[in-house]
Amino acid sequence: MRVFRFYKIISVLLRYGIDEMLPRKRVPLWAKLARLSLFWLRNQHKEKALGERLRLALETLGPVFVKLGQMLSTRRDLFPPDVISELSKLQDRVPPFPGEQAREVIEASLGFPLTTIFANFETPALASASIAQVHAATLKSTEKHAAKDVVVKVIRPDILKTIHADLELMISVAQVAAKILPDGRRLKPVEVIREYRKTLLDELNLAREAANAIQLRRNFTDSELLYIPEVYSDYTRQNVMVMERIAGIPISDVDALTSAGIPLKVLAERGVEVFFTQVFRDSFFHADMHPGNIFVDPSRPEQPRYLAVDFGIVGTLSREDKRYLAENFIAFFNRDYRRVAELHIDSGWVPAHINVEEFESAIRTVCEPIFEKPLAEISFGHVLVNLFNTARRFEMEVQPQLVLLQKTLLYVEGLGRNLYPQLDLWKTAKPFLERWMQEQMGWRAMLRSVQEQAPRWAEKLPEMPMLLYDTLTTMRTHQRQEASLVIANEQLARAVAVSRWWTMLAGSLTVTSGLFFASGVHEYATLGALAFSAVAWVCAWRKTPQRKV
Repeated sequence: MRVFRFYKIISVLLRYGIDEMLPRKRVPLWAKLARLSLFWLRNQHKEKALGERLRLALETLGPVFVKLGQMLSTRRDLFPPDVISELSKLQDRVPPFPGEQAREVIEASLGFPLTTIFANFETPALASASIAQVHAATLKSTEKHAAKDVVVKVIRPDILKTIHADLELMISVAQVAAKILPDGRRLKPVEVIREYRKTLLDELNLAREAANAIQLRRNFTDSELLYIPEVYSDYTRQNVMVMERIAGIPISDVDALTSAGIPLKVLAERGVEVFFTQVFRDSFFHADMHPGNIFVDPSRPEQPRYLAVDFGIVGTLSREDKRYLAENFIAFFNRDYRRVAELHIDSGWVPAHINVEEFESAIRTVCEPIFEKPLAEISFGHVLVNLFNTARRFEMEVQPQLVLLQKTLLYVEGLGRNLYPQLDLWKTAKPFLERWMQEQMGWRAMLRSVQEQAPRWAEKLPEMPMLLYDTLTTMRTHQRQEASLVIANEQLARAVAVSRWWTMLAGSLTVTSGLFFASGVHEYATLGALAFSAVAWVCAWRKTPQRKV
């Protein structure tokens, strides 16, 4: 089965001429010979552009590869703009599997008939994607909750086996690409596929998605910016999730938003604030913010609020990455390109041997033209391409942990451009980041740290006297042991010196007795020398320090 699947993947890629993307000089001889031997798998779409052929090949290979293409569409360091444009067209539209089969899967997972908890369950799928599909339903009223319109998300049956097989093949291909591609080490194709694998497998676990939704909902409790639907954990399993059904206007339907009286400028600015709040305040962000997952609450047009769904992909940042990113953003906003270059080197993203002045000049060349322009005149994709080309010159390695953040930032750009093309992203984001940096590094940060640690200190305070006594006792014991060790070392040194003196004397007397014997000196003198040497050897042995076992 695996061999057949591998052959199918290779045949599709070759029939679309995807092998033309590999640099000829770096392809090993064995690979060229193998390509020639597959003479019946010729490029059948020579009239199409390379980007279009890559998109069509991924669509032919199925959902796993479609999702890979969607992720690669954000990797502007890997492909030229025309290829990225084609990959961005990938749509994850898959026919639904039978509704009756979905009912069976849900009942088997929950362990009881659907009629037990649902007053109504719509067998035809409400929506369908490559990983799962969604059915509308109505929860019955119980002691825990009132009757509620919900959606039931169910993973496609038997998809896990196919996904695992495809991912293993992708890893193998990435390992070959890492050796063939000129920038294989810097671009880290194996790490990229492994990151994709982790993301995709996380999407297959609806219990994890439910936990992500609950976390985001808690982060934005009573928020005026973002609403996260309620998850019903009692009815959620690894392959089934029940969530509150929301009603909103799709973020891509600008005409409907305008008809509802929603101010698009305010909505766009709030979208930027939602993004930066998730990233820098919470270090936990919705990483799949494409238009199909974002809606707007029409019930409050004067204060537009976002509604989000599909939480299978979330991103997190370490404290160090978050701080470096915030400082980089602020340095960019302030046009302090020297600081940007230094931050890249300090963080290890660029090697320490790189000339800071040259790197600063290169960054200025890329970024200076984009400032003081409305969003309609700025393409972050174009800026990223130039930045990655610049980074390639300065040996900057791709940071896999930032791939999701980059993808989300590009989604935010697209949403902002669609809603309000004149939005100045820089002016909208700068005050938020400056306020965040002040909270992280100023007196407020110190006060917050004290407040956060106070309960722990209060818990440990009664133990402090005993801990202090134990510490002093241990220190006193160590001091005594050190003093005893010094005395013992001094005694040992003296004993070694005495032992060496007796050994030298014994050796001298032994040599003397040998000379007496060889020269024919009177035998009494020889015997006397031997006797004295024997006594000296005994004394040397007695004076030698004995090791304690």
